[in-house]
Amino acid sequence: MNGINRSNIKPGLRVQIVLKQDQVSGKLTEGIVKDILTNSPSHPHGIKVRLVSGQVGRVKNILSETEPNKEENA
Repeated sequence: MNGINRSNIKPGLRVQIVLKQDQVSGKLTEGIVKDILTNSPSHPHGIKVRLVSGQVGRVKNILSETEPNKEENA
């Protein structure tokens, strides 16, 4: 899944982002979403997020949720 639509991005998701300094090379950085920084519903280059590591970039790929569904553990 790509990161163009804000509705697909939620805190806690494991994603791959491209950092500002890596935009030319296209190098991806993997991490977990802490905050969503883009306010618009979509962005052609990806929704801008802050990872729990503090890195900021645009989402290129959504990998998976990090926590299992809480209802399954109840």
